[in-house]
Formats: sequence, C-alpha cells, structure tokens
Amino acid sequence: MRAAQQLRDQDLVLVCVIPSPRDVDIARLLGWYRIPLRSAPKVISVDWLAFYQTAAFPEAERWQIRWIAPLLGHELTTRGELLQDQADHPRSHEEYFKLQLGPLQELENPILAGNWKRVTFFYTTGERIRAARELTDLPVHDEERQVLWQSLRERALRSQEYRAEALPDFPLDAAILQLLAGINDQED
Repeated sequence: MRAAQQLRDQDLVLVCVIPSPRDVDIARLLGWYRIPLRSAPKVISVDWLAFYQTAAFPEAERWQIRWIAPLLGHELTTRGELLQDQADHPRSHEEYFKLQLGPLQELENPILAGNWKRVTFFYTTGERIRAARELTDLPVHDEERQVLWQSLRERALRSQEYRAEALPDFPLDAAILQLLAGINDQED
C-alpha cells in the first residue's frame, strides 16, 4: 500500500466546492472529482484539492473544508460519461474535467466558513491550509500573490494548458487572480 502524500508548505492548492455527500463518496471510493469546463478555473495543474462542503451536507459538516486530496491528473470528458446513472441530466452532454485524486485526507481541524458561505474556486498554499481556522485565512496577499501566480503560470505552461503569451508573467491584482480562478456565485 502506498504511503499517503503529505501536504507541504509550498504545495499549490485549489479550493473547490464539493456539492453533496455523494460527491465525497465518489472522490473517496472512485478517486475523482468533476468540474464543469464552462466554470472551471483557468489553471487546474495544482498539487492538492481542498473541498468546501455546502448546505447540502448534514448540519455538523456544512460550511467547511474537511477533506483534501492530492491531484494526480486530469482529463476532459462529458458529464454523461462521468455520471452514467444521470443520462437524462440537462447537462449530460457538457464537457467536464475529471480530476483524478489520491486518497482523501481528513483535516485534523476543519476550516470553517465563518462569514463566507458562497465559494466556488480559489487558489492557496499548503502552508495556509495547515494554519487556517476559517476560509478568510486562506487567500494569499501581497508578495505571496506574486509567488503563487508564478507557480500557477509555470504549472500551466509545463502541462501545456496554455501558451506563454496567454498567461502574463507579471503579478496580478486580487481581482484578476480571482477571475483566473473562476470565482463566481454559481454552484454546480
């Protein structure tokens, strides 16, 4: 049995919504997570995913990040291929990223939402995940933002997700970084 991967300070983490307990089961048992292509963050080549649990979870488990998982790879497919029991779903023909995951790991202390309830995607670091008590502790600031952007840019270029001219090499302000992460008020 392979040893669990350890979250390191410099690891890149994509915080994402996990819409239901069923989706946690899929991630845990089948080893994948889905993101609609139309609302996906621009860079998905990260080290880890951190899963934000919504109101669909039991009261003691909602509005928090309880689970993280290493990202092993990704592919593009359709929702219908991923969720074959939902062939009649209105979005069954839409493209989705299927993110392959390593084992889910439960955080010793879940990261609570506090005043943040509507979350889609944003980037952070392993160091911030380990130190956070609330979601507001996760976003990077100031000089950290430049380091995070450079890391995301390098990953995207290395994985051939983008051409160099599509991703500027200068630091981005918070609003632009949020746009690249695909932050919006829609949940899937």
